[in-house]
Order: sequence, then structure tokens, then C-alpha cells
Amino acid sequence: MFIDTRRVQEGSVVETTVCIIGGGVAGITLAMELDKQGIDVVLLESGGFNPDDETRDLYRGEDVGEWRYNFADGSRSRFLGGSSNCWGGWCRPLDPWDFDKREWVNHSGWPFSLNELMPYYERTHALLKLGPNNFSPEFWEQAIGRPDVKRMPLVTGKVRDTISQFSPPARFGKLYRDVLKRSERIRVFLYANAVNIDTNNPATTVKRVEVATLTGRRMEVSAKTYVLATGGIENARLLLASNKVQPSGLGNGNDLVGRYFMDHPRLFSGNIRFTKEWSRNKLSDVKYHYQNAAVSAHGTCIAHQFALKPEVLKEEGILNARVWFCSTFPGEGSEGAQALFRCKQAMLKKEQADWNFAKDVMTMMANPLDTLGYGYTRLFQPRWLIKGVKFQTIVEPEPNPDSRVMLSPNQKDQLGMNRVRVDWRLGSKEQRTFDRTLAILAEDMRRSGVAQVDLDPPIEGGKWPSDLEGTWHHMGTTRMHDSPRQGVVDRNCLVHGMTNLYVAGSSVFPTSGANFPTITLAALAFRLSEHIAKELRSSSTEYTMQAA
Repeated sequence: MFIDTRRVQEGSVVETTVCIIGGGVAGITLAMELDKQGIDVVLLESGGFNPDDETRDLYRGEDVGEWRYNFADGSRSRFLGGSSNCWGGWCRPLDPWDFDKREWVNHSGWPFSLNELMPYYERTHALLKLGPNNFSPEFWEQAIGRPDVKRMPLVTGKVRDTISQFSPPARFGKLYRDVLKRSERIRVFLYANAVNIDTNNPATTVKRVEVATLTGRRMEVSAKTYVLATGGIENARLLLASNKVQPSGLGNGNDLVGRYFMDHPRLFSGNIRFTKEWSRNKLSDVKYHYQNAAVSAHGTCIAHQFALKPEVLKEEGILNARVWFCSTFPGEGSEGAQALFRCKQAMLKKEQADWNFAKDVMTMMANPLDTLGYGYTRLFQPRWLIKGVKFQTIVEPEPNPDSRVMLSPNQKDQLGMNRVRVDWRLGSKEQRTFDRTLAILAEDMRRSGVAQVDLDPPIEGGKWPSDLEGTWHHMGTTRMHDSPRQGVVDRNCLVHGMTNLYVAGSSVFPTSGANFPTITLAALAFRLSEHIAKELRSSSTEYTMQAA
């Protein structure tokens, strides 16, 4: 059932069993799973079915980091489906060693191993519309069976190749809208912004969530259990802003909420000159393997990346990373090429703030050579038109308590809430990881006869390149740890020191690996739904026994 909060009676108190704040991948997954368990749910979604400028503005805040970092427009979506509306669809589970305590990686280690999440990763394939639960490069190379989609030889023993699968992508607000609409137990309140989590005086138990609309309507939700699922930045923001009882915010007794903010840094670098045999191979080049039917099998598009083996990471003292190739085409970066790319993203139903089809068509018509050159080369890959090939690398960030999300002391949004202030920081270990990962891969490519490689100068110890960018994977701000001195939530995602407030999503990741977070946060949502259902059944049984 969908309810427009703007039409709810002023001051209403809505009662339910579980209140979920946030209608993205984690929130919708939790709601649907709890529904299957016969549990009543109220799901609070800030936006409606489509984006609108006023709601989008609530995400904006201050960037106070070392480089320009856009963490709002285009990287998050504040309407039903959340960031699945602007998601590229990349999916791969974390590596086993991403969960380990690594002595060379500060603040690393999850409270449990990969084995704990494996059955939940299995369940994400139906949820995210993925293919077989198989990420073996050999399996996919054989299944695709094309001469222009083949794996490179790896000869040094230091490099491994890996596979990611693509979700179509699953836009949760559209894909699961009918499920939410038909449910007799799920009430989705649209245009419902949680502005305060109200607790008892010791701040151990949540009593209600205060909700406001941009039109000025107010209501409250009272539940037995609450789940915060608003994303890696907003989860921290709402905990910090809910400071009526604890001045520092909820769950923040050890000043950890908002700290350890992580994103995957990305760089394009180097110059790769393939031999003739490998110059048109689609498998490892993002320009060809991204959502490309030619690089697919079992109804699923896939991507291929390179990574270093775990023993090499330990020997080098570096972080995890993923590398693939990126061809440079005629017209690259031009207005016409950018317009063509935006139109492709629109075909994938990706939210793009202020996108205008007619305007992009006019742009392409005004720049025919750039548009045709870029489009033709992407489709047919004539070797003589490809201007060059670079590495595209994303690196695991080392958890850093000084990289953080805070409340702006001065700026407030239309609801009167303090906007966020984001200070994204990276260090020398990330720089060394870029340098060493590419150096080792380049040596393997040279020795195997695949390509000659010219690397950019090392970046360790110097300034970051000006084209450094994030991948908008906001993680770590309510990190998971068994100790309240080192984490905001425990292994079950329950806020330390509280009885009924849980956190879902990538904000609970202690470390991020070098993979894409959606499949992992979905697996965690499945796991959390089981835990909450078990706890509710246990408390109900205990109450029945006491009453008897």
C-alpha cells in the first residue's frame, strides 16, 4: 500500500511492528522479506515515484575534502528505489580476505567471514536479476564462446582475473512497486522525511520517529523495531541530528558515527599498446563489456577485471584493487559524445538530474563528427580509429577515522535539519596500491606478449592527480564491530547500547574491498531480516509465557 504523507492528518501517530527509514535497495529488501514473515512494516520514503528538485536538494551539503567531491546530484537518488535509480548494475561479492583482519591495513576486519554471507549472496541473484551464482572466469569464457571475448594469459603468478555480473540494472522502485502496492502488511509512506529519532532518556530505546513533509505536514511512527536504511551519508546524518537526548547524537558515545567514511577512488592512467591478436578483445575493456550482449551468457551481461593475488597484497603491503581497460575513441569527452552516452544511460533507465532528451539530440546534431565517430567506434571497433587504451583502476580505501561525515554548523535544509559536511580523505597506502597494482599487471602483460605498456609516473608521496574521482560508493560511517569502542553497530547491525535500532546498507561495512557494494548490502539485508524476525518471535513468545 502506498500513502502520500502530504495528505495524512496533521499530528497522526502511525503504529506498526517494524519501521524502516529509507526506500532503497536495503529498505525495500527488508520490507519484502519481513512481509513474507507475516510482520507489519511501515516504510518511510523521502520522495515519490519520480525525482523532484525540492526533494533532491535535501541531499546537498558541504564538500570540505582535499579535492572536489560531488556526493549529491547524480550519485544518489532520493525517490522510491533510492540509489538503484542511478546504479550501473555492477555486482560481485567481496573477496574472502576482505573480511579478514590484515595487519598491514589499519582498522580492517569484519566480525564474521565470507562464509556467513554466502547463503545470502545466493539469494541476491533472484533479487537483483543476476545470472548463475558463478563468478569463475573459465565458466563465463566458455559459456560466451566468442573469439573476441577471451581471457589474457597471466604468466607471473601474481595476477588473477575476476568476473562481475551486471544487474539489468534492477530499479527497485519500478521493479518491486507492484509487490509493495499489493502487500497487506507493508505501508509505504511517500514524501515522508524522518527528521528525528526520539528515544527514552538514557537513549537506549527508540520510542518514535518524527516525520515531516516539504509541505509542512508532520506525523510520527511508533514501532517495536526500527531500521535506518538511508545510505552511507544520510544514515550518519540522521543519527547525528537525533541529538535531543544525547547531544552528540544516537550511537555516538565513542565519537564514531560519521567517521571511517569510504568511497572507491578511481583513476584512468597509462598507455597500452596491444599486439594485433589482443587489440579488439571485448572481455576486459569497459567500453565494450559494459551491458553488452556480445559479452553475455545465460541471459546475463558480465565484465572482466584484473586483481592481485592475496599473497601479493600481503607481500606488497597494499590494498585490494580492480583493473580493466578503457579505450579512447574519436570525439572522446566532446559534447556530442557525452550527449550520446547520456542517451544510452537513459535507455538503462538511470536517473540523470535535469536530463533532457531533446537537448541532447540537438547537441548531437550540432556535433555530428564527434557523435558519429564516438558511436561508430564503440559499435564496430575499427582498430585504426581507436586513439589509445588506458587502465581504469579502482582501489579499496583504507578505513580512516578522519575521513568523515559531519553536520554543517551553519547550513540547514528546507526541513530545518543541518546539512551534511563531507571530508573524504585518502592516504599514501591508496597511492601505493595504484602504483604497485599497475606495475605488476603491466609486467605480466609485457611478459605474456599481450601488450607494451607505458605507465604514468608513480603517485606515491606526491599530490593526487587532478582527475582522481570517486565511484559514489558511500560506506563505513556506521561501521560494524563487536566492540562499541571500534564500531557503531554490532555484528547483527544493532546500534551499540540500544535495544531496537538497527542500521542497514553499506554504512555498516568495516572495510569495502575493491568491489561494488550493492550485492553485499543486499545480502546483509537478507541476513538482517532473518535476525529481526527471530528477535520479534522470541520477544512475542516471552511475552506470551509471562502473560500465562
